[in-house]
Amino acid sequence: MIKVAILCPYPMGEAPSQRFRVEQYLSWLGTQHIHTTSYPFLSSSAWEIFYQSNKPLAKSFQILLGFIRRFALLARLFAVDFVFIHREAAPVGPPIFEWLIAKVLRKRIVYDFDDAIWLPNYSKQHRFIHRLKAYWKVKFIIRWAYRVSVGNEFLASYALRYNARVDVIPTTIDMDYHALHADPTRPTVPIIGWTGTHTTVDYLKPIVPALEKLAAVHAFEFVVISNEPPSFSIPNLRFVRWNKSTEIEDLSQFSIGVMPLEDTEWAKGKCGFKALQYMALGIPTIAANVGVNSSIITHGQDGFIAQTTEDWFEFMNALLSDPSRGRMLGANAQACIRDRFSVQANQEKYRSLFTP
Repeated sequence: MIKVAILCPYPMGEAPSQRFRVEQYLSWLGTQHIHTTSYPFLSSSAWEIFYQSNKPLAKSFQILLGFIRRFALLARLFAVDFVFIHREAAPVGPPIFEWLIAKVLRKRIVYDFDDAIWLPNYSKQHRFIHRLKAYWKVKFIIRWAYRVSVGNEFLASYALRYNARVDVIPTTIDMDYHALHADPTRPTVPIIGWTGTHTTVDYLKPIVPALEKLAAVHAFEFVVISNEPPSFSIPNLRFVRWNKSTEIEDLSQFSIGVMPLEDTEWAKGKCGFKALQYMALGIPTIAANVGVNSSIITHGQDGFIAQTTEDWFEFMNALLSDPSRGRMLGANAQACIRDRFSVQANQEKYRSLFTP
């Protein structure tokens, strides 16, 4: 039996990157004689306040408690074979724990990340700790790691500067979870939809002109599923608060799923998770021609890749005008996810991370 300690930032079952890069593999690893125990940095009570825009003292106290838990954890790590670290052992400060685990405890670290986390990027809720974020530590953790797991080739190109043992494992979809057990009740008006957090909702702004043009020729709703509504105007907007228990049901109402992005270094590190979710549910998907999206979607076969405002209008207009084309793209998209981006297609790669 191989014993693995999972050091992750968030409570289990809450954060998308952690759910879809780490948590959905844990029960399967147990069937492969790999025993995992998870140790989140933030407690459930800390998670409840961490993304609120106030309470800096309460957040600071919760971070202090997280550090205390991490120091207490070190003694337990003597008994494990691997330490799997998702993103970082602690959200602020230098890589103290990673150094102790690698250099003092002499444990094999498997280091996993799915964003360009070496680049400064933060939300308004976290600006009070921004200066405490040691973005430079990523390269040192990569150096000390036994193996590195990343979500796309852009991230791999960075990791390979510091470690030769880099595995590209895409952010994956559990096809058993991303499935409805009954056909959803279809809305009478087509729905163009987007899902994400308040930190990425501004990516929608560049497609607003295309939506305004589209509203002149088609009836549709634009649904945003998020933890907060957008602060700017979107034609025909309806906000749906994200809820884990209704996540799949809410997404399945979409007639079209969109994933716009800005063409930045940070965006190039993203792993296309929104597109993967839409596609797994058979939703015809339009994604920006940024980063990994064009390697997920085969343009015109299982989705569309958009470059310009006119592209966004053209592809949304085409799908609203011809629903049968959307059904064809959606069926092809599901096959793509099943074959290339599902948990089932990648679980052996995941197990190989823990090969001594």
